[in-house]
Amino acid sequence: MRLVLKNRKLAGASTRTILRLAVCLLFLVSTPSLPQDQTTSSPSSSEIVRFLSQTVDWYRQTQLEQHIASEPGELGFVTDNRRTAAQIVRLAFDFARQREEELAKRSRSNASANPTSAGSQYQSLVNNAAAADQLVEQTQSEVDSLKGKLEHAAQSKRGQLQVQLAETQSELGLFQARQQTLHSMLEFASGAATGGNATSLRAQIDELAHTVPAAVSGNGAADNNSGAEQQQAKTPEISLKAPPSGMWALAADLFRLSSKRGSLANELGSTDALQHASAQLRAPFVNRLKQLIQTGNQLAQQADTSNQSGLLQEKQQLDALTAEFKQIAGSVTALAKQNILLDLYKNSLSNWQAEVGVEIKERLKGLLLRIFGLLIALGVVLIIGEVWRRTILRYAHDPRRRYQFLLMRRIVLWIAVALVLIFAFVTEIGAVATFAGLITAGVAVALQNVILSIVGYFFLIGKYGIRVGDRVQVGGVSGEVVDIGLVRFHLLEMSDAATEAEPTGRVAAFSNSVVFQSTAGLFKQLPGIDFSWRELVLQFAPDSDFHTLRDRVHKAIDTAYADYRDSLDSQRRRMEMSLSSISAAELKPRMRVHFTTSAIEVIVRFPVVVDKAGEIDERMVGEVFAAIAHEPKLKLLNAELPAKAAS
Repeated sequence: MRLVLKNRKLAGASTRTILRLAVCLLFLVSTPSLPQDQTTSSPSSSEIVRFLSQTVDWYRQTQLEQHIASEPGELGFVTDNRRTAAQIVRLAFDFARQREEELAKRSRSNASANPTSAGSQYQSLVNNAAAADQLVEQTQSEVDSLKGKLEHAAQSKRGQLQVQLAETQSELGLFQARQQTLHSMLEFASGAATGGNATSLRAQIDELAHTVPAAVSGNGAADNNSGAEQQQAKTPEISLKAPPSGMWALAADLFRLSSKRGSLANELGSTDALQHASAQLRAPFVNRLKQLIQTGNQLAQQADTSNQSGLLQEKQQLDALTAEFKQIAGSVTALAKQNILLDLYKNSLSNWQAEVGVEIKERLKGLLLRIFGLLIALGVVLIIGEVWRRTILRYAHDPRRRYQFLLMRRIVLWIAVALVLIFAFVTEIGAVATFAGLITAGVAVALQNVILSIVGYFFLIGKYGIRVGDRVQVGGVSGEVVDIGLVRFHLLEMSDAATEAEPTGRVAAFSNSVVFQSTAGLFKQLPGIDFSWRELVLQFAPDSDFHTLRDRVHKAIDTAYADYRDSLDSQRRRMEMSLSSISAAELKPRMRVHFTTSAIEVIVRFPVVVDKAGEIDERMVGEVFAAIAHEPKLKLLNAELPAKAAS
């Protein structure tokens, strides 16, 4: 009767133990279940290695967070996620090592239960290992017996017992070394025969552990606190900076935030995949735990109605269930903790992604406002330019003035548009000013001739500048202006300025910078002025009558000039209007007489209209020679036809 009560107490204790474990693991197994057809067999070595590799790859991907974190507020996410990721990886390694130990124990148990499983060629090795185990057990029993005798032995027998104990302990050390060697060889042979599951799994776990820090893989003496400190030390420092304000900076920041959100989405996907893989590994253990709980409940209900032999059998079954339950609970606990941490990690990533989404909306709103403001500013500039253009066309009637005003309007509009674009796209005006200064200095040195030509263009179109159709002289080239550009102008070359000018068919191009060159003079007549001076040189015999000669020549040039006096007088008045501060001399012929030892020289200087220069020259020469031929004739020694007067 006492034995029955004792067995009932033992059975009740085992039942209570299972119930306590069931209650403790109730939360761990209450995870989203997989389909009902999920296999109930424990994961193989390849599945464990695959899951561990996936976990390591996921951990490496999480290290990218420190590169995408750009705001001080994001450092909290990075720090928490690093700590959580390290714990997730450590739990994965704990689970893998537990399963490796279980597979190793199972392999040794199978080898002991079935000695021929390793093959007939290893039978002697199995027998020797069994003999070594038996010998170690016997020797250990002798050592324990001698130690017991030594404690109660008399003083006279203690010396002999101590020597005997030391000799027996030496034998035990030798037998244990032999036992370890034989079992190591037997494990290797058994693992090689069965595919090397346990041994290869241990090697692969260690190899994967070397790819991550020791504090993360749980390998080495590093504890959680030191690992967390190392992770915290590696966290980059991010300085607080003002939000971007320029369109270019806003667009760049928008692309950066979009890339960050994509990276977080990819990390969320990989975290979901890892959680699904963990759930697949946990499902067989959870199903087995449920079966053990159900079996334990059935045995507990049968405990009070069984006889003595039945109680002993139920006790053995409950003890076996308890041992298996504890063994499976260790693996399930690691995976369940990992599942909880993965949920926390996903929540952190989701919160981070939500904050990035808010920043993207703010940047997009700021960019759209900037674009809208830019369009308004450009519209205002274009409207002002159109009003300016219509005002010029309405009030500037002179084509020359109108062209100058329109050109000035175009330049001002381009400068205004450039300033609007610069202020819209650029954030730091100081940096732009420095950069623009350096660029301007380089451009000024490289394009100094071009810049001089552009500046010279404004001098050429000024009040006393040139315009298309003007007769000008540049250096030794005389011609008519046919085009005035921003950098250079073109002349249609004229044949000879001494007679009626005729085009040669060639066009000469000159840089506008000629106005700044002292050696290359630019000559043009005033607007509305078209005359030049000619000289006619006559040499008479020294015995000629001076008074008669002077009167005849003077009368001849007055007669020739009479038909062109009005045209030249109108040009003189226009010249006085253009040169208000200077009184223009009267445009009329002038005659000078010089006496030499060999002749009397008469120099006739007279103005001619350029368009009628040949006609006036012919008229002047004809009248003078007619006066010379009048009776009494004057003795003419030499005559030089009219030529351009020296300035």
